[in-house]
Amino acid sequence: MSNNNQHIIESPKEKQTRHKAMEAIKVINTLKEEFKNPLESMEYFYKLFEDVYCHQKSLHDNKVKVGTMCIQIPSEIIYALDAVPIRLCNGFYTDDEIGSDYLTQKACPLVKATVGHFASKNFSDKPNYIYSPTTCDQKTKAGETIKSFGYDVVDVDFPRVKESEISREYFRRSIRDFSIDLSRKMGKKLKKKNLKAAIGKVGYAQSLYHKLCEYRKDSDIRINGNDMFLVTNAFFFDKIDNWINAMEALIEECKVRKEKNISVCAKVSPRIVYTGSPPIFPNYKIPILIEESDAVIVADETCSSNRMFNDRVAVDEWFVNDMLDSMADKYLKACTCPIFTKNDDRIRRIIDLVKSYNADGVVYQAYAGCTVYELEQRSVLAAMEKEGIAILYLESDYSPSQGGQLSTRVEAFIESLKMKKRKAK
Repeated sequence: MSNNNQHIIESPKEKQTRHKAMEAIKVINTLKEEFKNPLESMEYFYKLFEDVYCHQKSLHDNKVKVGTMCIQIPSEIIYALDAVPIRLCNGFYTDDEIGSDYLTQKACPLVKATVGHFASKNFSDKPNYIYSPTTCDQKTKAGETIKSFGYDVVDVDFPRVKESEISREYFRRSIRDFSIDLSRKMGKKLKKKNLKAAIGKVGYAQSLYHKLCEYRKDSDIRINGNDMFLVTNAFFFDKIDNWINAMEALIEECKVRKEKNISVCAKVSPRIVYTGSPPIFPNYKIPILIEESDAVIVADETCSSNRMFNDRVAVDEWFVNDMLDSMADKYLKACTCPIFTKNDDRIRRIIDLVKSYNADGVVYQAYAGCTVYELEQRSVLAAMEKEGIAILYLESDYSPSQGGQLSTRVEAFIESLKMKKRKAK
């Protein structure tokens, strides 16, 4: 008797894995096939995301994996203890739907997806420990839900005011406590030599990001903004040495492209600075719409990309406590997250990016339910209007059903920027 008509019954986990693989491969194929002049060296990153999210490949089998809920946990300390930092922010609609069973429907989709990921236990590299900076209120509260699933979650106190000396000392103590706690759990001492080496390696990775961004300042753009988001999102979980090697290859290819005058877009394509809620793979819905509308993202002010690589740790004395204090200062002072009560630095940063990258406009995305980005859009829009910078504000979520409405608004904005460029010639 033939078995051709028998149906294979999937477990819930197998079904979730399949749906996530479908989400991932759709975005990967779009980036590979839909845009002009893709870089050959991007193949490393396309394969990396396919391996991890379509085939559930583990990258860190023999390492302790330290999950971080935000970028305010210094990866240098984790590397110095011979562990691997893995940022846990999640961009999958599949996980967003699962997370909706544990959080309110009005919660931020990124937070719901992160909780959904833990609820599903569907990790290629499951974190051994989780550290959650008390930045976003929703992430902070989500930590308790994640604990209920049996995970070890530790809050790391983070101030909401960054200008005061009190806040500076407060966060220095938090980082020292974090390093002590992780050292104790791993049964290892944080050594000066290892911490100095980790600061150097992460700093070198940051310098490569800035070198690559220099090619985005040219009148002819060498790399798409969506590819840059993929590159920076890879830093969340990739082996740092592999990431560094792949970045060096990208920079070398961009150098050749500049010599041969190869661009990924036309001269008239509007140049966009992207800000707001972070684009987390595979939720590149808005960035893809922007570049499908014949614009190019030349820079961003988000915590999933530019903000991670912004400033390097500056050390005066190479003793462990001095290095820890220097890291605390960097992760606090350089941050432009809207959780701060006063955030003029973020507005200055956006304006500086527009000028430095000769951008034509700004796209500001806020996830529905992402309260801090929703609230801060008013002051950012007012500042852009004062500077004469065109800006489009969009509210979105992880659902694939919004495409038509968002596409119309994005296309209209891009076309208005094109007309303005034509008139300026």
